[in-house]
Amino acid sequence: MTMNKNTRKALLFIGLTFFFNYLLVILYFALGGKWTMPGSLILAVTYMFIPMITAIMVQKIIYKKSVKEPLGISFKLNRWFLVAWLLPPVIAFATLGVSLLFPGVEYSPEMAGMFERLKSVLTPEQLKEMEKQTVAFPVHPIWIGLLQGLIAGITINAVAGFGEELGWRGLLQKELSYLGFWKSSAVIGVIWGLWHAPIILQGHNYPEHPLIGVFMMTIFTLLLSPIFSYVRLKAKSVIAAAIMHGSINGTLGLSIMVIKGGSDLTVGVTGLAGFIVLALVNIGLFLYDRTLAKESIMQNYIT
Repeated sequence: MTMNKNTRKALLFIGLTFFFNYLLVILYFALGGKWTMPGSLILAVTYMFIPMITAIMVQKIIYKKSVKEPLGISFKLNRWFLVAWLLPPVIAFATLGVSLLFPGVEYSPEMAGMFERLKSVLTPEQLKEMEKQTVAFPVHPIWIGLLQGLIAGITINAVAGFGEELGWRGLLQKELSYLGFWKSSAVIGVIWGLWHAPIILQGHNYPEHPLIGVFMMTIFTLLLSPIFSYVRLKAKSVIAAAIMHGSINGTLGLSIMVIKGGSDLTVGVTGLAGFIVLALVNIGLFLYDRTLAKESIMQNYIT
């Protein structure tokens, strides 16, 4: 059986992306880099832009095709941009609620759980100062975190999110569209999760369980992928996917801010509680697409 030309292009993009991303991490640690701030942040942000670079390389340089329209770069606003921006904090707060149903997890408005988790990354003096600032705030820090997360979600985080999304929901979603909505979303989700492996193994998102974290991250991206894909298609723009990516990254911390107990495998958007919420969002999108949407994306799948 001959390989589909779309599959060849997708595999070329995947191969180049994984090669350059994994090489980046290898070189960083080979040259003495540590998974500590600010080096880890610089590495993570640089890591996010490589899918964009390889997508442009494959699309423009190797295949000599236009980048803007084929990969969905459009700033024509519609209501799905708003969904992309506001759905992530809804997911974060819903995850907070689900987490509280788990044994051993308690509501902690004084944020004792968050300070406990920060002990591994902040000095005792920094923690004490943060606790003093928290008490001095005129409103609870979770609302300040929400505002900051939403602002970052449509600005700096969205720019970094675009670094990934031009690859995943731009080039890859287009080239794998022949598989249909759910299959293409699943394939992209698994690839997206495994792509994170080098930094997950360093403790990103799952500092207590880095090995199991690779599996957990892949489940997370598998569940997130159809949501991103649906928003990208409804908005007719990969920019909406970038905003959603930015908003997710900016607000997921809200899901663990006022709880105590649990682990990085159970609570939070990237834990089991988040998986339950994301599964429900997928079911909600499926029902919306089948019953309320004017045009079904899932049945008439096009990029």
